[in-house]
This record gives sequence, C-alpha cells and structure tokens, in this order.
Amino acid sequence: MKVTNDYLIKKAASVISPKIIGDSLFGTVGCALVSDKGKVYTGVCIVVWSGMGFCAEHAAIASMITNKEYKIKKIVAVWKSLDNKVYVVPPCGRCREFMHRVNPENLNVDIILSKNKTKKLKELLPMCDWEKDFKIPFKKRI
Repeated sequence: MKVTNDYLIKKAASVISPKIIGDSLFGTVGCALVSDKGKVYTGVCIVVWSGMGFCAEHAAIASMITNKEYKIKKIVAVWKSLDNKVYVVPPCGRCREFMHRVNPENLNVDIILSKNKTKKLKELLPMCDWEKDFKIPFKKRI
C-alpha cells in the first residue's frame, strides 16, 4: 500500500485527544510517519511548562525506534482547532535536528507541509551538513 499525504494527515489527526491538566497540555498535536519499511507510527505531544515535554514527532519517532527502525520515509504533524479543522504544522527546529540525528539518511525524509506539498528535511534544516567541513568525523571528536 502506498502511504499518501492525505492518509498520514488523517492518521495524525486521529490520535489527537487534547487534555489539560493544570498548566500542562497533552495530545494537542498528532504525528504520523511511515518508515522506510512501510510501517506507520504515531505519537502525540506533551507540553509541560517546566520544559520537560516533547513534540508529537519525538513520540512517533520513539515508537519507530522501539520497533528497531531508524529511517523515516515521510512524516507529518497536525493540530486541530476547536471547530475540528485540521492544520498541518511544519516540524520545529528541535524536531528537524532530532530526525537528522536519529539517522543522517533522514535528511531525505519527505516532510508533509500540506496535502499536496512536501519538502525534504535537508531543505528545512539549513547548514545541516556542517560536520563535513571537518577532517575528523564528528563522532570521533567527542
């Protein structure tokens, strides 16, 4: 089965189940991704104002990693308004860098920006190949 943008958008929207506890938000953004092996993973965000939360993309990627996969083919995050209109939201900078760090090949991930529009992660993550300027690989410098 070919996983379309529309399918992933609907899948991401289906996991949204907002809840507010105190000043924390749970499940207000949903994410769906398809791995290079064709499996779909989902996740939701947790916004804890003390800074301990995470984005929906992190949750979906963690689910993928739990299943011993590390390469994303396509990913989307969505938010629903109070009237249930679904909005595709681009990944924040932290999520973009996270995808890159999980697997450098993820620079070629298709980021869904709308039903009919995608961009590669490398287009949204400027200067993502800065490590290539060094003679010593990054991991060996640590």
